[in-house]
Amino acid sequence: MSSQDHQDQKVAVITGASQGIGAGLVDAYRKLGYAVVATSRTIAPSNDAGVLTVQGDIADPGTAERVIAAGVERFGRIDTLINNAGIFVAKPFTNYTRDDYAAVTGVNLAGFFHITQLAIERMLAQGGGHIVNVTTSLVDNADSNVPSVLASLTKGGLQSATKSLAIEYATRGIRTNAVSPGIIKTPMHPAETHETFAALHPVGRMGEVSDIVDAVIYLEDAPFVTGEILHVDGGMSAGR
Repeated sequence: MSSQDHQDQKVAVITGASQGIGAGLVDAYRKLGYAVVATSRTIAPSNDAGVLTVQGDIADPGTAERVIAAGVERFGRIDTLINNAGIFVAKPFTNYTRDDYAAVTGVNLAGFFHITQLAIERMLAQGGGHIVNVTTSLVDNADSNVPSVLASLTKGGLQSATKSLAIEYATRGIRTNAVSPGIIKTPMHPAETHETFAALHPVGRMGEVSDIVDAVIYLEDAPFVTGEILHVDGGMSAGR
């Protein structure tokens, strides 16, 4: 099927798409009628003709180039980019290694930077688009129980960049928003940690993947909202 057959169908690119929040977002955007370009290091091919999967490490600029090029070749356009891929390493600050630093900055910062540049170039050519960055509530609300300087350094940068992009492109039809989750029940967190993590939230429970997916879909359909950091964190960012 050529890209010409798809010109009216919107297209979402989702990083970190193989499990957890990313996989939930793939399903949600398909339900909205979008075609989806889904990428992660381990993602398997999809049986759904409306989902194109691209394997690769998002820290590598070459992955970003392949993802955007493949999406345009298959579907003809890029309307939404969800920067969901992220690495979280919680360690005392002086215990972080050079490898930790390289891995976390590679995915969380370089990964965001390269694919967002390419997506925005495409959106400008089309006359509009939407970017959603997935950050973490620890950016606004550091917690003595969770030493997380690398998360704050990288996801905090992403949160600030969300506002910069929103303002830079506000008159050109491109909105940029962020969702700032608390701790979400995903395969990243084994069941034995759930009770401890639940207690870190004022509401006394962890979030569900659907809580984050619903927030992203709200932002997708909110034409007057840009530069917003939407906290979906059971009250963590409000205080303790």
